[in-house]
Amino acid sequence: MEWEQLLSLKRFGDINKRIRKEQDETRLGFEVDYDRIIFSSEFRSLQDKTQVIPLSKTDFVHTRLTHSLEVSVVGRSLGRKVGQKLIEKHPHLQKIHGYQANDFGAIVAAAALAHDIGNPPFGHSGEKAIGAFFKHGLGQMFKSELTAKEYQDLCDFEGNANGFKILTESRVGRQGGLRLSYATLGAFMKYPKESLPIKPTPHVADKKYGFFQSEKEAFQDIAYELGLLKRSAHDIMYSRHPLAYLVEAADDICYTIIDFEDGINLGLIQEEFALEYLSKIIRHTIKPENYYALTTKTDRIGYLRALAIGTLINETVDLFMQHEEAILRGEWDCALLDKSHYDAQIKDVIKISVEKVYQSREVVEKEIAGFRILTELLEVFITAIHNSHNHTPSNYDTLILHLLPERYKETQNTLQGRLLSVCSFVSNMSDSYAIMLFNKIKGMEIG
Repeated sequence: MEWEQLLSLKRFGDINKRIRKEQDETRLGFEVDYDRIIFSSEFRSLQDKTQVIPLSKTDFVHTRLTHSLEVSVVGRSLGRKVGQKLIEKHPHLQKIHGYQANDFGAIVAAAALAHDIGNPPFGHSGEKAIGAFFKHGLGQMFKSELTAKEYQDLCDFEGNANGFKILTESRVGRQGGLRLSYATLGAFMKYPKESLPIKPTPHVADKKYGFFQSEKEAFQDIAYELGLLKRSAHDIMYSRHPLAYLVEAADDICYTIIDFEDGINLGLIQEEFALEYLSKIIRHTIKPENYYALTTKTDRIGYLRALAIGTLINETVDLFMQHEEAILRGEWDCALLDKSHYDAQIKDVIKISVEKVYQSREVVEKEIAGFRILTELLEVFITAIHNSHNHTPSNYDTLILHLLPERYKETQNTLQGRLLSVCSFVSNMSDSYAIMLFNKIKGMEIG
């Protein structure tokens, strides 16, 4: 892969390419990507979507929106630092093509900002609920009418693929989706493969899938434009855009450290664990007397969090540059932090978060409720759409379809299109809206 091609400013939906030197320096093309994402309705819904603690009543626990903003900030730092080193290593990128270090930061920041834009409400429980509906529930009835890959898209419903759909799907008045640059779309695609075969190799890019069959042509167009390397002669499997590794690292750094921080602030993890574990991810020694000189627990944990994130950012930059050539050849097959000097310490922190936070009674109870809510919504809306398409809608079905926004009725010319339209509708709901709609449909709330 070549950086000149990987940094494509061409916008999805455009015919002509754009040149970096033609850009207005006050608002660069890649920065426009960030703006378009942050003003989208799908991004706004993240303000009321679960990160770890569903429907928390406290004011310091992260939602998907605050998590995405923080991942974007870390991603910008990673991109700028890597960009500076890449321009030193490949000076023609600046001298001939006009790229600056901040371009790399803008690409990674925008892709990181969008990395959770397709995730359903109620955290990963939401993805599981949608998959289970088709794998074990009413959705099984559609298996014989879909191709194997179309059905697998639904059985392993993936927030990353739904995010790619949001960013690229054309609809009336919005051709080319959000019309982001190809470079940003490439950096967004952590899993550049389709849903089948499932995990064909241990390669990190094969862990999940990145697009639905409905967006296959869009994905192939982007992969071709960017010059991504094909990794299979028979299946749609490509090497990642190199900057996708930085987006992944930004996410890994934030959820490792900040979910741990949330657990401590909620009282689910003892504060002493912070000094014991986070101090091991900081390059210089933390003196307990300096730590306890900070008067509040929030300030003390925030101090450690900032130092730990700073350490991991600098190490990630070093790892990327050490292995840049292997990454460009498509030979790098794991997450950057998998090779971190602090890998054991990171795993210790994640283990505690899993035991004390992710598996806490509060989280499990609300995930169970979320699972039931999404299953009910899928059943009601898919039944209504299916009966309407077969010209056998009941009066109830007709009423239900009045609740489906017009934008989700535009892609219903195929069975998968109809099913995915409901899945996308449900996925784009906030936690609170899903609960409210569920209660109204069940007759438990009126008005």
